[in-house]
Amino acid sequence: MDELSKNERAWRATPRQEEFLNSPEDEVLYGGAAGGGKSDALLIFSILRRQSIEGSRGLILRRTYPELERSLILRSYEMLTGWASYQAQKHRWQFPNGSLLEFGYCERDEDVFRYQSAEYDDLCFDELTQFSEYQYTYLMSRCRTTKPGVRTLVRAATNPGGVGHGWVKSRFIDVCRWGESYSDPRTGRTRRFLPARLSDNPYLGEEYQRTLEELPEAERRALKDGDWDVYAGQYFREFAREKGGRPWHVTEPGEVALSPYWRRFRSMDWGYNDPCCVLWHCVDGEGRVYTYRELYVREMRASDTARLIQRLSEGEEIDYTAASPDMWARRGNDGLQGESLADTFAANGVYLVKADADRVNGWSRMREFLAEAPDGLPWWRIFSTCANLIRTLPTLVYDRHRVEDAAGGTEDHAPEAARYGLMSRPRPRPAERPGRKPGFPFWGEEEREVFLEW
Repeated sequence: MDELSKNERAWRATPRQEEFLNSPEDEVLYGGAAGGGKSDALLIFSILRRQSIEGSRGLILRRTYPELERSLILRSYEMLTGWASYQAQKHRWQFPNGSLLEFGYCERDEDVFRYQSAEYDDLCFDELTQFSEYQYTYLMSRCRTTKPGVRTLVRAATNPGGVGHGWVKSRFIDVCRWGESYSDPRTGRTRRFLPARLSDNPYLGEEYQRTLEELPEAERRALKDGDWDVYAGQYFREFAREKGGRPWHVTEPGEVALSPYWRRFRSMDWGYNDPCCVLWHCVDGEGRVYTYRELYVREMRASDTARLIQRLSEGEEIDYTAASPDMWARRGNDGLQGESLADTFAANGVYLVKADADRVNGWSRMREFLAEAPDGLPWWRIFSTCANLIRTLPTLVYDRHRVEDAAGGTEDHAPEAARYGLMSRPRPRPAERPGRKPGFPFWGEEEREVFLEW
């Protein structure tokens, strides 16, 4: 149903809102740019469910109650006054068919226990990135029904940014192509992300768009463009999948032909309980780095990891593999007393060199590679197959106590591996470098000296 009317009130869905209302998935996130009509779509979804399912019960949540009062509750009065009756003390609308639409809030994690014994046929979260993952998953357990033929559904809307940006992005944005349905292999539940754009709402005037244009870059990219790779507190705001409507830091493998004559190398952030990330890189004649392959594994022995790296690199000439210096500590590995991880890798055909582990300078080097080269493309490009690097690089945030560093405690294994790799390269330079000697199309004397120091 795309039209709602009572007395002289009427509401008609935009094409994107209609797509949201008719999505069959268990969980749907409508998110992105401000002004796309996301909150209205949530409210209409719940109203239509209350209207069509007799005696049903739905819950719409914001992080705090004042946020509800200023937005969804106020909007619900415009839509429902004279049709349903509002019970102010219980913050809910009662419909003629016995259905209930309830408004709730969950400011702290422990607030989820307000709903411990409740049952809802559907849940709606407005501004989902303001919630923690724990709040979301716990409250989903309250979404249950005994009504025959009724499916429990979860719907959410949000702009990028907020304390929950990382987990929301991981759950909805990065799991598959935008707009496609994803099935969780563990639970079988289906999820879908629908990107919201300013153009979705034909009722917004140019004045609102000009207001968003005046915001600082990060806020403008998030609220005007619906860019999920930028948010407040983000460490690498330079990172962008697209820029000006064309691929930027992320490119499809088929769009770039990697020459067999270009220098290739690997970089690794070791982990056993934590993920181990290995990245494959290629450097063209101008010094641009392409990260073209990724290995991301957990609970794999060092010897097995080394053999898998060898298999994945078959037929390629790999110059070196840069790894964290702590892999040379002799602490026993794979049951061999006194053998370092570097020894184990070498015994299985993967010879490591010590990476420069300077964090602040390393992150700075990465910024230089994220910058634009003289030919109008960035110095560093990542193949779309490197899913974990693309997923986690934009989620790094600033360290509160060491503002030049990225904070720990995040999933940073792929960015760490990338940092080791890019620190093994000289800083990006102009395409034509004076004094470069013929016969070394990819390495100047300075780079050769840096490499030979290892």
